[in-house]
Order: sequence, then structure tokens, then C-alpha cells
Amino acid sequence: MQSFIPLATSFLLVLALVPFARILALRIGFVDRPTGRKIHKRPIPLMGGAAIYIGCIISLLLYDGWSSRFITVAIGGTAILIIGLIDDWYKTKAVEFSVWPRIIVYILAAAVPVWQGIQITGISKVSGGMYVFPAGVGAIATMLWVFGIMNMINFIDGVDGLASGIVTISAFTLLVAALLAGEEGTAVMAAIVVGACAAFLVFNYYPARIFMGDAGAVFLGYVLAVLAVDGTLKRATFVSIAVPVLAIGVPILDTVIVFGRRLLSGKGLHRADKLHTHHTLMRWGLSQTQTVSFMYLIGVLFSLLSIILVLAMT
Repeated sequence: MQSFIPLATSFLLVLALVPFARILALRIGFVDRPTGRKIHKRPIPLMGGAAIYIGCIISLLLYDGWSSRFITVAIGGTAILIIGLIDDWYKTKAVEFSVWPRIIVYILAAAVPVWQGIQITGISKVSGGMYVFPAGVGAIATMLWVFGIMNMINFIDGVDGLASGIVTISAFTLLVAALLAGEEGTAVMAAIVVGACAAFLVFNYYPARIFMGDAGAVFLGYVLAVLAVDGTLKRATFVSIAVPVLAIGVPILDTVIVFGRRLLSGKGLHRADKLHTHHTLMRWGLSQTQTVSFMYLIGVLFSLLSIILVLAMT
């Protein structure tokens, strides 16, 4: 019940907020217009990320109080949302927003959990005891993890319902891991993300009536990364490192594949293209629904492996 109530709260909040965000986006022209790289054929409202953010922030404040988790999301998540909305606004005007302001904000946001004491501190030795990282190593490892997962979730947000569904599966896996480990605060945060994403999926599944935009995708990636560090990565064993990696396995695997293809083709790593797994599946003849369902299945398999590892460790 301690997890269900926050989950239900964030679900109902986002369910109520998305229609207002959609109406506002249509009125001010905040829509994602079709291009040669886009799959959709008509303009789609692009303010779903704001609804997800508000639902998560309010729920976190209600059920986690002024914890390090709430402060991290309130500061780092707000900065990410703002720069994401600016980036999305540029997209509505068919103008490319510079990558450097985003990178700077992402780096600063990735430092917030470290400032709040949410960071990877060391790895348990097989023979017993723990190897504690020097402060700088732990901080850098944490920032790299957060920065990477933020972008990975954004990379897979290319098909209706894909990013929101995968984050729902990943957050649910981290929720189960937190409950089994007795991490109540982490479990509450994970439950809130599950509720928010599940509610958004009601409007985002094919055919999508609203998109979360970069603002929402990067924000969710940020929260997922913080969740993983606050849970199993904070004082990780060699085995438990695999738990969050598998829980967020789909975007991680997709990024590895895409970056490998871009390197082989000589393209810039940050350049948008149609080399992602969901693009490949659709080129093979799968529909959007079939593509997303297949990716969900892979996500569930990764999550089951993650939960099995957690059970083996308890």
C-alpha cells in the first residue's frame, strides 16, 4: 500500500493533466510537425513532458517530502525540463537548437544527485568487505551513468508509446528491486514514475494524441538513472550492477547498436538518423504496434532477468 498510493496519485494527476497540456499545445502551436525522419503524418501536441513532470514532482513532494530524491528531481529535473521545452519549441519552428546548451545543462543536472549524496560509492568484494571508490571516481561514475541514461531514453522515443512503455517496465522493475531490498523511499519514487508513465501511455500509445518531447524523455531518463543509483548502484556488488543495467536494458542495447552503426558509417554520434532498433524493425515490415510490442517483450525479458538476480541476492 505504501507504494500503491503514490502510484495511484501520480497516475491520476498525469491522467488529468495531459488533456490540458494537449489543448494548450494546440492553441499555441507547440506541435511536432512531420519531417522526412518522423513517422507520424500530422502535427502532434508536444507538451506531454510537462504533464509527466508536474505529476511526478507533486507526488514526490507529497509522499517523499524534502528528501534528497525530491531535491535532486526538483532541481536537476526542472533544469532538464526547461531546456527540453526550449529544444522542443525550436523543433516546432523547424529550427535546430544548438547541442551545447543541452549538454551543459545535462552535465550540471547529472551533478545534482552527487551533491545530494546519491552516488555510486564502491563495489563489494567477492571475498567480503567493500572497495570504496575515491570521491572523485564515484562522482564521475555517477554523472556518466545519469548523463548516459538521460540520452538513451530520449533516443528510443521515436515510435508511439515506446519510450513511455519501456520506462514503465523499467521503473516497475526497479520498484520490485527496491521493495525486495527494503528501500522504501526508492520504492515510492519508482512507483510514482510507474504511475505517471502508465497514465501518459493512455494518450501516447498508437495512434498517439500527444508526445512527451525531448523534455519528457530526458526527464524520465534522469529520474530512472537517479532511481538506479539510489537503489542497487549506491553500494553495488558485482552481481547487483547487472540489475539496473538489465532493468534499463532496451535503451542501453539500442544505444550500443546505434552508436556502433554510426561509427562504422562515419556519422557523428549525436546526429539524428533512422538507425535505431525501432526504425529497423519497421523497415522489416512490422507495424508501429508490432514494433512497440516486440520492444516491450524484450524489455519484460530483461526485467525478469533483473528480478531473478535480485531474488538470488536476497
